[in-house]
Amino acid sequence: MSEKSTANGAVLPFPPTPSASTAGYTLVESTHHRRERPRRLPENAPNVLIVLLDDVGFGLADTVGGEVHTPNFTRVVEAGLGYNCFHTTSICSPTRAALLTGRNHHRVHSGTIAERAVDWDGYTGVIGKDTATIAEVLRHYGYKTAAFGKWHNSPADQTTAMGPLDRWPTGHGFEHFYGFIAGETSQWEPRLYENTNPVEPPHDEHYHLSEDLADKAITWLRRHEAYAPDAPFLLYWAPGAAHGPHHIFKEWADRYRGRFDDGWDAYRERVFQRQKDKGWIPADATLTPRADSMQGWDEIPESERPFQARLMEVFAGFLEHVDAQVGRLLDELERLDRHENTLVLYIFGDNGSSAEGQRGSISELLAQNGIPNTVAEQLAALDKLGGLPVLGSPRTDNMYHAGWAWAGNTPFHHTKLVASHFGGTRNAMAVSWPARIKPDARLRSQFHHVNDVVPTIYEAIGIPAPESVDGFDQKPIDGTSFLYTFDDAGMPTRKTVQYFENNASRGIYADGWYACAFGPFVPWDTPSTAQRLKGWDMATEPWELYDLRTDFSQAHDLAAVQPTKVEELKALFKEVSRNNLVWPVGAGLWLRLHPEDRIASPYTRWRFDESVTRMPEFTAPGLGKQDSVVEIELTAGDQASGVLYALGGFSGGVSLFMDKGMLVYEYNMLILDRYQARSRQPLAAGRHVVTVETRFESAEPMGPATVTLQVDGEVVAGVAVARTVPLAFSASETFGVGVDLGSPVSPDYFDRRPFRFDGTIHGVTVEVSAG
Repeated sequence: MSEKSTANGAVLPFPPTPSASTAGYTLVESTHHRRERPRRLPENAPNVLIVLLDDVGFGLADTVGGEVHTPNFTRVVEAGLGYNCFHTTSICSPTRAALLTGRNHHRVHSGTIAERAVDWDGYTGVIGKDTATIAEVLRHYGYKTAAFGKWHNSPADQTTAMGPLDRWPTGHGFEHFYGFIAGETSQWEPRLYENTNPVEPPHDEHYHLSEDLADKAITWLRRHEAYAPDAPFLLYWAPGAAHGPHHIFKEWADRYRGRFDDGWDAYRERVFQRQKDKGWIPADATLTPRADSMQGWDEIPESERPFQARLMEVFAGFLEHVDAQVGRLLDELERLDRHENTLVLYIFGDNGSSAEGQRGSISELLAQNGIPNTVAEQLAALDKLGGLPVLGSPRTDNMYHAGWAWAGNTPFHHTKLVASHFGGTRNAMAVSWPARIKPDARLRSQFHHVNDVVPTIYEAIGIPAPESVDGFDQKPIDGTSFLYTFDDAGMPTRKTVQYFENNASRGIYADGWYACAFGPFVPWDTPSTAQRLKGWDMATEPWELYDLRTDFSQAHDLAAVQPTKVEELKALFKEVSRNNLVWPVGAGLWLRLHPEDRIASPYTRWRFDESVTRMPEFTAPGLGKQDSVVEIELTAGDQASGVLYALGGFSGGVSLFMDKGMLVYEYNMLILDRYQARSRQPLAAGRHVVTVETRFESAEPMGPATVTLQVDGEVVAGVAVARTVPLAFSASETFGVGVDLGSPVSPDYFDRRPFRFDGTIHGVTVEVSAG
């Protein structure tokens, strides 16, 4: 490697600076001069703040014409520029991987979310060292780097205290991290880490994760000002909002009371006209129709409409609240006099609004597990919890009806998880940088993608994309800098080709044309996936064709009149997808067909004690999902109480606990069903062996199981579990011995959480079936 390439940033790290001192045999013969730190950055290299919201679509912010108040998104637009043709990947982990690396998501092995990773190269969930993140690169230039909020780019089976920790944020260039590793978490009882150390939030009625993340980021900025004021910073702030579960203080939800009573179809009509009035969509844009398989508001029974409307009110309050926290960050930049030279990229969503709430849900993991259910079941379970007032509270994991997600993506077709249409991939973005960008009300409508953020930042700073980082040759950057748009709204698009793929939904953009195929997966009807795949043939599936130069919303399919163009773009997609490790197309669907191949521990036997807590579900024994025997050796006093072991949380899980001497087992089937076995007599004080045996009647997903409790070899209780969870009880809840940290599995000890066992647990042995 030449000296020039090591000095100009093509190879990182930079070579060490030679000493300016001379060393003789004695001090008298030596000279001392402190070496000067070479400046690697151009003068006035900007600070960078990236804000990435979660699961919010193009038609939500009132900035754009929606009906959720977002004054701070408006604030960034008015201080700089608004973008209305910016795209994501339609799903969480892939968007984040592309954002942080500047590459296409499959090329960085992130073709699906971390929890659904499978063993084809484009889908392993492991960002390679040959695709360094922006944090890894900027750190070598002297930037101070920090990430707050959702990570979701570590393989789900590699998030324990044993690592490998180089796949956590601090292993990908962020010198400081505070947030959660999984794809979602409770806003009230999040599973947090500071760097790689677990953190327990307070059980406090005033706590909320979005506020906590803003507090911690502000503290970090103040420490930066105290310790390294001459160093620029990269701050990545990616809250859990507004991903499910939708959790927010009642007073924020109440700001929207009655606003959505006329439903999602009417919402789209209003927002569509307002988007035109504000200029965020062209005057000749067409409002696209609702999919035939999605319910219209007029199909919702009158008795269910208050439930559906309240779900949207909670979501809207949640979204406005997180925008307010962004405002606190912006205020702090101004207070520190850092706002002038800070490049702010406020990306309003990592994909479109999410339809994973299906027909309205108090337990959003039902969709991920493909468990059929009815709104009547949801409402019956909700009534037991306290009715509509508890929506958004720690007692529910609510998500709104898919119709609201569709409305939130106005004027486009479909929702999150659909890569073929812009309802899943087009997100509004605002960019400001007062030292460089003059505010301009003219929207930037060049076609761009989340993989363009990294090359834009490199160009803004004035550094090259490195060819080698920490000894690893780097794959080329796939993104195209959009810095050229900063000065001229009318510049032609420089991005020529971009593919999209998620769960076999796919599309290809090329020079203003867009061809796409929807695929077999319907996000608002996940239980139908297996049946749909039986009749799906990728080779014969019809494609659609759009001329985006005249059709902003993908409203006019030209495939029938331009078949040659369709075939041309299909061939291009095949070539590009092969080169980007997309094959096999649709690999993200594998676990929906084969839940037995889910990420899971390779072990079948464990020995635990009370030191084991916060063990992520994907690395823990598959309790409640496969045959198992758990044996607990304990010493209990009279009227002993507390958790012996627990896996999961209030949204779903299994727990064995004692309550005033009684032994109790609970199987929480995602809030809808709770199955409980309780001993008839309290345990006598002293040492005992408690055994929990779970046997499934068949290997069929969601099949029934029988749970038997024994004390010192004698059966004391049992319960038949009519339906079970095939994939996961939660995204971020954990397994623990002697305590139930985080959200509690059982309402029986909700007000006593974490309900630490008041006796002694000498050991817990777990054995599961190898299947």
